[in-house]
Amino acid sequence: MNYMQKLSRWLAGNASWVVIAAAIFTFFVPAAFDWVRGNTQTVILGIIMLTMGLTLTTADFRILAQRPFDILIGACAQFFIMPCVAYLLVHVFGLEPALALGILLVGCCPGGVSSNIMSYLCHGDVAFSVGMTCASTLLAPVMTPLLMEFTAGEIIEIDPIGMFTNILIVTIIPVGLGCYLNYTFSRREVFPKIQSLMPGLSVTCLACIVGGVVSTVHDDLVARGLMLFLWTFAVVFCHNSLGYLLGWTAGTLAKFNTPKKRTISIEVGMQNAGLATVLAGTFFAAQPLAVLPCAISCAWHSISGTILAGIFLKFDKRKEDVSR
Repeated sequence: MNYMQKLSRWLAGNASWVVIAAAIFTFFVPAAFDWVRGNTQTVILGIIMLTMGLTLTTADFRILAQRPFDILIGACAQFFIMPCVAYLLVHVFGLEPALALGILLVGCCPGGVSSNIMSYLCHGDVAFSVGMTCASTLLAPVMTPLLMEFTAGEIIEIDPIGMFTNILIVTIIPVGLGCYLNYTFSRREVFPKIQSLMPGLSVTCLACIVGGVVSTVHDDLVARGLMLFLWTFAVVFCHNSLGYLLGWTAGTLAKFNTPKKRTISIEVGMQNAGLATVLAGTFFAAQPLAVLPCAISCAWHSISGTILAGIFLKFDKRKEDVSR
């Protein structure tokens, strides 16, 4: 058990590189993750959301009632900024329909699970971060299909009911089950040890999803070369960076303190790209390249979140040095 806990901590601490390694490996050995398709992919995402639920307590949900203004501002920023930025970038970059669907889907998804860790690392408001993640996840079954209808309805016919049902199955139900297990068994001696394994399991599952995506788009990447990847990465980079910047701006306009501004910046910029990947594979199977922006976002959001947290910490250190 001690070995597994150490492995889990190592995986969590090197999540970005593990995901990137899985992507590179799959590019050269595409058959390795060929099994991560369809229902298997959905189950894997469900496991990721279950790991999130296992770490949540009733106190985390109480934040939604205790800090309604903060959560309202955060949820509005989450579901307004990222879809709008995605829609703008799709037209500025003149993306082909498949790639446009992918980036729009990332923009319409809720906040990412790892954003809570980034908020903790950069001395943000962790309680606010958890509350925002809970709120956006709970709203996702309604907001994501609705926003996709608005932003992508002109590209492809959206199945809002099917998307609502799918998001409910792969997010709300696993999170709810995890919360129930946490509430019921949290006092058992073995339960904290099980919880300590969840970050590593989550990273492993995310790596499998990205591997499955690379396996799916492998032939297109080979045929169209490096430019396809770089062009898509440029859009993902702009989307993510503008999310951080505009999230901070929203916090400034709401007159948040510095920890809360850091949190809302990270929460808005980091999306649940794993969910976007599964939805793209399920509902846009006829456009296989739609999963490419989602897969790149899976890896890049973790890297950029770590970089941003480091920048915030360096700013704090410089401020301390000046005050001395």
